[in-house]
Amino acid sequence: MAVWALGINHTTAPLDLRGRFAFALDQIAPTLQGLRQSLGGANRHPSVETAIISTCNRTEIYCAGNESALDHTLGWLAQSGGVSPALLRSHSYALEDGLVARHAFRVASGLDSMVLGEAQILGQMKDAVRAAETAGALGTTLNQLFQRSFAVAKEVRTSTEIGAHSISMAAAAVRLAGQLFEDLSEIRVLFVGAGEMIELAATHFAAKNPKAIAVANRTLERGEKLATRFGGEVMRLADLPDRLHEFDAVVSCTASSLPIIGLGAVERALKKRRHRPMFMVDLAVPRDIEPEVKALEDIYLYTVDDLAGVVQTAQAHRQAAVAQAEAIIDAGVQSFMHWMDQRSPTGGVVPLIQQLNAQTDEWRALEIARAKKLLAKGEDMDAVLEALSRGLTQKMLHGTLAELRAGDAETRAQTAQTVSRLFLRSQSKTGL
Repeated sequence: MAVWALGINHTTAPLDLRGRFAFALDQIAPTLQGLRQSLGGANRHPSVETAIISTCNRTEIYCAGNESALDHTLGWLAQSGGVSPALLRSHSYALEDGLVARHAFRVASGLDSMVLGEAQILGQMKDAVRAAETAGALGTTLNQLFQRSFAVAKEVRTSTEIGAHSISMAAAAVRLAGQLFEDLSEIRVLFVGAGEMIELAATHFAAKNPKAIAVANRTLERGEKLATRFGGEVMRLADLPDRLHEFDAVVSCTASSLPIIGLGAVERALKKRRHRPMFMVDLAVPRDIEPEVKALEDIYLYTVDDLAGVVQTAQAHRQAAVAQAEAIIDAGVQSFMHWMDQRSPTGGVVPLIQQLNAQTDEWRALEIARAKKLLAKGEDMDAVLEALSRGLTQKMLHGTLAELRAGDAETRAQTAQTVSRLFLRSQSKTGL
């Protein structure tokens, strides 16, 4: 099996390009189905394994099949995002075999994140794996890759300080708001959306005891649940343009494919506010807030990429743990590649193990059948067991003894070393 991966992330592609390749969780299953059908023809194999990880900072495709189909995968992804393969290639990374494992392990461990050591990506990877499993797109190879990724990530987090002193996107947003407003307890905050990122942001802002909290969401029930948790109110997304002026800070993160807060709505809100400043954070990919909003006076708009500089401030505290984490990842990669080699039909040992098991099962069945016949004739139990054990031993050693007697002196010496290593290991360890 070949393993390959193709991806774009916050270091290789700008925000708007990443937005073209963002897949909501409920889009993963049909997207995987289309990808597998496309790769099945390209890879000449109908059951190519696939998985897609899509977050605000990355979109990555992982595949396993008879042979690598990186170019075809890139062409398919470019078409799905409506860009040329050349443009996508210039902003993407393509990996194969051991490099795929290393990358997946680093992503799961938080070493490839905008916030070094952040834990949210691990949960997002697990969601992606569950989606691939539900879609029937995950096979033995990718399942091993991801399960080992999760195990490596757990070891990294328990054995190193990689997650210490972490500054999340949500915490960075609060820090920036604190630079604009003298007292965060005097501001009114609006959260647009009710997903995991908004919940995290609301938790951080609520700790500052703002004057008011509101949640605008397409589904009122989910929005009300989040608003109640923080003692806030819930509103319909349709009411957002008319009430935008009431809030000093707006944090948005929805799965909408188009902006839900437009330039005109913000301009009207500013007019009603008599141009009192508004702090806005767009954590969505694709964008929730039209980019032209940033040019307005009295608007302080930040995207996920804008927050990068803020979250870097705590990086130095964790750099000492990176080398230790990389060593754990190295060991994990070696273990995964060893597992892959064992499964290889050409260079692996799995077929040989299967042949050995089949041969020994055949010998055992013959000797048991012979022993049963002897017992049926009334032969002595001890004598039958002795014959059974002698028969098995002779069958197992026949080929080995023949090799020891055959060939030239050099060949016999090499065979003797192998036989000693295989059959006399316990004696050499005990000194007998």
